[in-house]
Amino acid sequence: MTYAPTDPLPLAQALLRRKSVTPKDAGAQDVLAEALEQLGFAVTRLRFGGIENLFARVGSQSPHLCFAGHTDVVPAGGAWRQDPFGGTVADGVLYGRGACDMKGAIAAFVAAAATHLEAGPPAGSISLLITGDEEGDALDGTVRVLEWMDAEGQVPDLCLVGEPTNPAVLGEVIKIGRRGSLTAKLTVQGTQGHSAYPQRADNPVHRLIATLAALTSDTLDAGNADFEPSTLQVTTIDVGNPASNVIPASASATLNIRFNDLHSGASLSTWLRGVLGRFCPRADLDIKVSGEPFRTASADYTARLAAVVERMTGRVPRLDTSGGTSDARFIARYAPVAEFGLVGATMHKVDECVPVAELRQLAEIYAAVLREFLA
Repeated sequence: MTYAPTDPLPLAQALLRRKSVTPKDAGAQDVLAEALEQLGFAVTRLRFGGIENLFARVGSQSPHLCFAGHTDVVPAGGAWRQDPFGGTVADGVLYGRGACDMKGAIAAFVAAAATHLEAGPPAGSISLLITGDEEGDALDGTVRVLEWMDAEGQVPDLCLVGEPTNPAVLGEVIKIGRRGSLTAKLTVQGTQGHSAYPQRADNPVHRLIATLAALTSDTLDAGNADFEPSTLQVTTIDVGNPASNVIPASASATLNIRFNDLHSGASLSTWLRGVLGRFCPRADLDIKVSGEPFRTASADYTARLAAVVERMTGRVPRLDTSGGTSDARFIARYAPVAEFGLVGATMHKVDECVPVAELRQLAEIYAAVLREFLA
């Protein structure tokens, strides 16, 4: 298929028409690979654990700027006004699952690269790291591609992730870091018995409640100059007890901690085990740390990126570390990374969409970023 290379709309529509719900690719990366090859990129397809990934590069010298993103999307869900996988434009708005998170941003960057390459080969290198595993477990996507890039001498000097960072309008926010995320499941063992004879039983629910009360009443920190305070949220409590007169044998709860760089996954794990041990001598604790906190190391990179965004939008972007996790947490181990993309107001919602004018404006911003760093 032939695209109007400097207009992001046709490519965005083609990507949206591929039902690439994690972990399926449904041909989305075939579409992207074809568009990139037409621009002169050398495309390498990387399949890990059944996940489709893509690395593409044009140029071989430094500076090397890499755009990172994902073609996988969450399920459509709900009743849409437009086909969630139709790539429909109605009243100047492009609808589709992934329109803002983040097939639209991928199309915008490809259009920006096409604009930049109109003048000839880049003064440096442009690459794209695209995964199909961002919305899933993130085990066989960006992590594995980065390992391959490192082994192949393809690590960039700078990386820009196209996540939808702006709350309401383009130019509001650049993400320069992310909090860490820890999920813990507490399973407290007790002794089952009749509720009329509690002295003959050991109620795990009471022990679990005491543990959760201690955890939620503790203040983890007050935040710092780069990060807001860490938070702990209990997300579920489960007993599965069908009888009102039976003290259960076990009870469990799951909690999630979003933490700043005053903590680590290891330090929080130690704290959790200590609190649990005070109240529950018989308990299991299953902990998963999906990301450690990080802040972009290069102040020069973020300052220059912010200056480009301000020049192109007339807004001074806030340099921010709030929100959830992204694949930037993996990239930060290899290169300075920042995130800037579309408005995220409709991401993961019914009728996810992006105004076509905004999509094209993002392509212009990305083109200005390429001029700034590859001049």
